[in-house]
Amino acid sequence: MNKNTLQIFQIDAFTSEVFKGNPACVMPLEQWLPDNILLNIAKENNVSETAFFIKKDDHFYLRWFTPEIEMDLCGHATLATAYCLKNHLNFNNDFVKFDSMSGELIVKYKGDYMQMDFPHRKPIKSELPQNIMDSLSIKPSEILKSRDYVLVYESEDQIKNIQIDKELFDKKNIDPGGVVITSIGNHSDFVSRYFVPQCSFFEDPVTGSTHCSLVPYWSEILKKNKLKSIQLSERGGEMICEDVGNRVLIDGKAVTYSDGYVHLKY
Repeated sequence: MNKNTLQIFQIDAFTSEVFKGNPACVMPLEQWLPDNILLNIAKENNVSETAFFIKKDDHFYLRWFTPEIEMDLCGHATLATAYCLKNHLNFNNDFVKFDSMSGELIVKYKGDYMQMDFPHRKPIKSELPQNIMDSLSIKPSEILKSRDYVLVYESEDQIKNIQIDKELFDKKNIDPGGVVITSIGNHSDFVSRYFVPQCSFFEDPVTGSTHCSLVPYWSEILKKNKLKSIQLSERGGEMICEDVGNRVLIDGKAVTYSDGYVHLKY
């Protein structure tokens, strides 16, 4: 295989069924390509995140690109990368260690599940930009923020039924984060949905990184460390989460949609 031919895998994360969960493209590299090429590949792939990684001694360096920007952390593409290593690239360890913009990330293999060890980002009280507040058909009962705005609601029905005026919502870019709306769940400890202004994918199907903030919040409110989360997007997804003090553990499954090759000409 020449240097301009790259492997590509499309993995549906936080699900065991194709066409559900959150799709991510995973691309192993022998060395880093220029950032503009990585961004153009992510644009061409046209999924919410493309994960690129290179082997580095006994671990891997991992980066995530949306079609617009490089992200500091992405949960579903990390899960997809761990799944890809185990199921397609002959990685046989019980865990995989990644270096990233968010520090060291460890994913353990636990039967059908993979467990991600992510940063603990407890949100604090905040104020919401006025255009975003005005865009919401149902107003939140509490406004918090870490990387993302966390808007707390009274019920799962409100999360399901909220309408968002995208034109108003998009007036302010809050790069690199977005807005997660959340409430106690009817059939889970909590539910959520996630939206990003000025993004190709207005609503993200399933978002691991938001749980760095959601898990600390709901763990304190519900007075329990282990929590089941459901993301109420059209595709939907589930996570089993645990607050372990200064870290958040997120368990999920994944499944392969496709694999093949990209032949670069630039």
